[in-house]
Amino acid sequence: MRWIKTYLRSSEGIILLTTVLLCVGVTLINPVFCSAPNLLDLIRNSITTGLFALGVYTALLSGGIDVSFTAVAAFSMYGTVKLFVLINPHAPLWLIFIVAALIGAVLGGFNAILIALFRLPTLIVTLGTLSLFRGLLLTFLGTKHITDIPDAMLQLSRSYLYRGRLADGSLFSLPATSIAFFVVAVLIALLVRLTMLGRAIYAIGGSELASIRLGLPVVKVKFFIYVLIGLIAGITGIVHSSQARVANPFDLVGSELNVLAAVVLGGTRITGGRGSVFGTLVGVFLVTMINNSLVLLGVPSYWERCVIGLLVLIGAGVPILVQRVQHNRNRAVLVTEANRQKQHLQDQATSDP
Repeated sequence: MRWIKTYLRSSEGIILLTTVLLCVGVTLINPVFCSAPNLLDLIRNSITTGLFALGVYTALLSGGIDVSFTAVAAFSMYGTVKLFVLINPHAPLWLIFIVAALIGAVLGGFNAILIALFRLPTLIVTLGTLSLFRGLLLTFLGTKHITDIPDAMLQLSRSYLYRGRLADGSLFSLPATSIAFFVVAVLIALLVRLTMLGRAIYAIGGSELASIRLGLPVVKVKFFIYVLIGLIAGITGIVHSSQARVANPFDLVGSELNVLAAVVLGGTRITGGRGSVFGTLVGVFLVTMINNSLVLLGVPSYWERCVIGLLVLIGAGVPILVQRVQHNRNRAVLVTEANRQKQHLQDQATSDP
């Protein structure tokens, strides 16, 4: 029982408990929330945000940040779809994913060069490349929606892991694209927990200076992180486009706040060095659930931005305040102990002849 109490006091445990209580509360207000169609819809809506969050998680874990991932995804998605529509609309799905991932990795590599080699601030770089990549997309690739997407992507949109039918005849399903979400989550979890590279990412987030003194390849690790984020963004773009059955160059950009909120709420410290994949997934589900709950409860959609902004403030601020309180408490204990020892020595000195 002790480990349960310890876990529930952690950031992840608090968010998990909050998510469960929120599920119960919304279900009491609107029983439709816990129905199978709505839960599967939550999973469907979590796929794009979840894939993005897994990439951003690695950046925050290392003490950095990336806000350009949506532009990378949109560029990779639209460029890949337009390329295959022109040269081979019957190309296999694996080839489409590889091309999109490579485009994303190249764009992520551009971020990596500026951040890892030139040591520029991550927020400034990715804010700049967010606008740069989006501008290049709209200027050189186009602004029209592509509804005639490649056959393999259309087939993916019609593939399901599970499909059911309600009493009124309406269908609900779990899309096959959720496999990509599951695979990426497992790979990222294995990377950060079981490899030396993952330990290096944690170490850099804890203290970059100490990591350099320990001889860790900080530049190479940072380069890998931002290339990985670009690669995941490229895959996410194809997944999103397949689900929507359209390549829209105006899609995705603008959802950065939701993704960052999910990662921060999941317990990943914005200053780096602490966080987990499981916590990130819980954060993704919580953000998606809040968005979905506002719709079910009839709350106007513009309140969504207020709620998400508040969650970011809470997720980023509470851990820092808790750490500060704990630090002050430990300091008070040390001061009290030092005073007690000092008083003990003085009492001994006065009692000696």
